[in-house]
Amino acid sequence: MKFKLDENMPEALVQFLTKAGHDVETVLNEQLSGAKDQLVLEVASREKRILLTFDTDFADIRAYPLGTHAGIVVFRLKDQRWQTLRGSVENLFKEPDMDVLFGSLVVVETTRIRYRRQKN
Repeated sequence: MKFKLDENMPEALVQFLTKAGHDVETVLNEQLSGAKDQLVLEVASREKRILLTFDTDFADIRAYPLGTHAGIVVFRLKDQRWQTLRGSVENLFKEPDMDVLFGSLVVVETTRIRYRRQKN
């Protein structure tokens, strides 16, 4: 799968996803640090990359409607350190059909994962 990591995501996540065989780009590596959220999402969508972020603004489906982007995964964790994030990422990747991420909004919390999918 192809992912874009927002500037607030740790470098350890890049290594974790790359080791698992995913194609990963970051906002930092593409000189998009400080860019408006809309631009970050446009670039990710143009590249057909699912955006991974801690920025809860991306969870607003009025601003970022389902089906208008490649997919957004928002991590809503009280502790954003890698030690905590890793468990949430591993839980997300236990999903048997990862294609569910495409075009969806996924909110990952400590105890659950919520999926908002575009209705056909």
